[in-house]
Amino acid sequence: MTEHDEHAKRKRRPFAGLRNNFLAGLVVVVPIAVTMWLIWTFVGWIDSWVLPFVPARYHPDELINTFFGDSEWFKMLFGEDVRINVRGLGVVVFLLFTVLVGWIAKGLIGRSFIAWGEGLVDRMPVVRSLYNGLKQIAETIFSQSTETKFDKACLVEYPRKGIWAIAFISTKAKGEIDARIPVDEDIISVFLPTTPNPTSGFLLFVPRHSVIELSMTVEDAAKLVISAGLVYPNGKDPKTPPESATK
Repeated sequence: MTEHDEHAKRKRRPFAGLRNNFLAGLVVVVPIAVTMWLIWTFVGWIDSWVLPFVPARYHPDELINTFFGDSEWFKMLFGEDVRINVRGLGVVVFLLFTVLVGWIAKGLIGRSFIAWGEGLVDRMPVVRSLYNGLKQIAETIFSQSTETKFDKACLVEYPRKGIWAIAFISTKAKGEIDARIPVDEDIISVFLPTTPNPTSGFLLFVPRHSVIELSMTVEDAAKLVISAGLVYPNGKDPKTPPESATK
């Protein structure tokens, strides 16, 4: 294509540059805007649950009125009364409360109180099942032990032979599951997430030889699942593993 042809093509598409700049701007703006919106929404959701338990006299607007409401300059700027919404106060209260509960729970009195409460819950048929299930999930997600966390991404054939899906190795199958599966090798439990929401998925029990471990980290594999295959760990050359995996 000659220089004249390129110039003529640009003249026929006068807004091509603006469109390209707009798309390039979206790549920068959208992740920042969505992240800020999610944080703002999440903080507001926490505040809406926590602030009703905080006495009204300790809310930011009441504290401001208490300390500054009588001054003349304050009345001139804001009027007789001020009403403000300080997002994040509920999050701070929630964090402090959770830390306090954790500190108490680690002590002898706290453990005794929790044991007494769980014994009371065990006598309630429906509440018992709900509480024990939620407790197991919370212990698995928030446990500081590395044994309860996904540490490997892998490939498994799902939903049939010849079709591969990304999954996360959970642990070796134990107990009745391991004993009932008629295979003379280790059985691995893997979690196969769905796209684009990786919090839902399927629990699969597969033989060791059916699992292909990947070099990419769990975080990189999660990005690949969430993006529906658009974001690879190594963006420059997806055929090679990321640098972190080769070191």
